[in-house]
Amino acid sequence: MDVRALGIAGAWEIRPVRRADPRGLFLEWYRADVLAEAVGHPLRLAQANLSVSARGVVRGVHYADVPPGQAKYVTCVRGACLDVVVDLRTGSPTYGRWEAVRLDDVRRAAVYLAEGLGHAFCALEDDTTLSYVCSEPYRPAAEHAVHPLDPELAIDWPVARPLLSERDRAAPTLERARAAGTLPEYAACRAYSGGLRTANTFAE
Repeated sequence: MDVRALGIAGAWEIRPVRRADPRGLFLEWYRADVLAEAVGHPLRLAQANLSVSARGVVRGVHYADVPPGQAKYVTCVRGACLDVVVDLRTGSPTYGRWEAVRLDDVRRAAVYLAEGLGHAFCALEDDTTLSYVCSEPYRPAAEHAVHPLDPELAIDWPVARPLLSERDRAAPTLERARAAGTLPEYAACRAYSGGLRTANTFAE
């Protein structure tokens, strides 16, 4: 399993080793020890989600209040998507930047994103199915969104007419979300992540 840091702090791409033979395929799509070594602390598994989308659907950009935020480990079990990590943390050196990784049922890669980062994806095929685990359960009052078509973000979506939910269509731009004070703060995210590392050290 190969773990590669992305250009946004707190985001990684995980590439599993695939073992195929005439019977089929086997791989480890998640390894707690390998991820913890890269991230600096274990991922608390509080909730697991499954998302099925038609081609052209864009979901996101979603994020949660920090603390506690919601770290995510995302993989595609059917079809293909462009998975996008967006740095929404005010004060971050890469604030407003995004990075994309193709997730599909051939490479079987995964993406980990830490608390405070925004997440979005675009389904490239019908019935694209994403499976992802989260560090915290879904709390509606703590969940927010930034418009995925915001010109300031300028995410290069691979479809001409993205299909959005009502929630995402009504989401504010990055500038409006910042003015409203709903974006995570980089310093708070670093402090929270540091606390997780310290707690893990004490646990050992």
